[in-house]
Amino acid sequence: MDVSFSQKVSTPEDVLFRDLGGESVLLNLDNENYYGLDEVGTRMWDVLTTSTSIQTAYDTLLAEYDVAPEVLQQDITRLVEDLVVQGLLELSDG
Repeated sequence: MDVSFSQKVSTPEDVLFRDLGGESVLLNLDNENYYGLDEVGTRMWDVLTTSTSIQTAYDTLLAEYDVAPEVLQQDITRLVEDLVVQGLLELSDG
């Protein structure tokens, strides 16, 4: 799967997100897939789903965390790919 940082992510209508005090659980009601996110993953989800593009989310997270740019890029790409495959995120052109 090719994830472009110019794309925008959104939450499908049939996906529930619940924050459990820093960690979170995502549930796809359509196919019953679920996914747990730790504190960093939850923050990534929050920023990704409210940003105008993956690039904007990347820039925000890079400013917040002490992480090498290439590591953050790989982490975001992997998370987005995993969540799209699970039906928990959708990609669209920004």
